[in-house]
Amino acid sequence: MERLFTGTVVRATGSWYEVHTDEGNVRCRIRGRLRLRGVRSTNPVVVGDAVRCEAAADGSCVIAEVLPRRNYVIRRASNLSKESHIIASNLDQAMLLVTLAEPQTAPEFVDRFLVTCEAYKVPATILLSKSDLQQREALARFRAVYEGAGYRVLEVSAREGTGLEAVGALLAGRTTLVAGNSGVGKSTLVKAVDPALDIRTGEISGSHHKGRHTTTFSTMYPLAGGGWIIDTPGIKGFGLIDIDDAELWHYFPEMMRHAPGCRFYNCTHTHEPGCAVAEAVERGEIARARYESYLKIRSEDEKYRK
Repeated sequence: MERLFTGTVVRATGSWYEVHTDEGNVRCRIRGRLRLRGVRSTNPVVVGDAVRCEAAADGSCVIAEVLPRRNYVIRRASNLSKESHIIASNLDQAMLLVTLAEPQTAPEFVDRFLVTCEAYKVPATILLSKSDLQQREALARFRAVYEGAGYRVLEVSAREGTGLEAVGALLAGRTTLVAGNSGVGKSTLVKAVDPALDIRTGEISGSHHKGRHTTTFSTMYPLAGGGWIIDTPGIKGFGLIDIDDAELWHYFPEMMRHAPGCRFYNCTHTHEPGCAVAEAVERGEIARARYESYLKIRSEDEKYRK
């Protein structure tokens, strides 16, 4: 006779899944026909999912159903794909680790990640990682751009201990996704905040100045102070999916603040006369770098929406 139970996916490898229950963690497979309605995803079950499982008499367990998600962070599976890759679900917040050097995080990557968080209602905080290795002027410029947009930006350094207390306070009692490019120090930072966690860390490749992958699969860890943290493999690119041109600007908070002043209700903020957003850019009230990123995303992603 089969036994039914529910739990939360805390580790996903693609072939098996670890599900956290009140009685401990259970190793499960997914039912072959399991697919989510309306979601063309390369991974139907992700870390953070609440799932309903079945345990057979022989002790084997399968995930039979994914319960409704309250939110998730998603990206395009590849540049030319119409399928999505969901990174994690049921999040209270996301933390994006950014480095301005060794290695450098591309501003467009930052903006695409933030757009996705806005679209799927996941509050985001930016962590300027390895702040002890960054130039103070570059840090100040970055903070001015993203704090001006409305995001909280924290400078952190696992080596120096900078910002760890503030990060720990943000993590307490919440389910948090930690994301970023390879080599920005995600696993190192998480381990510094909670040394009890068994997380692999690595070094930057000296020849290519790029990070080595130390996290192979997304894993959700319980924190000593309460809450959960999701450590993810480094992300190289972040293609948007299911966001069309007409709504893209809705996910730039600083543009949303100025858009009501536009002459036309359907202003695209690209060329129209009387555009309050473009005027705010000229006055320096919206960072030009963010506005140019918006235009670039519109232009580059148009071919994927046809």
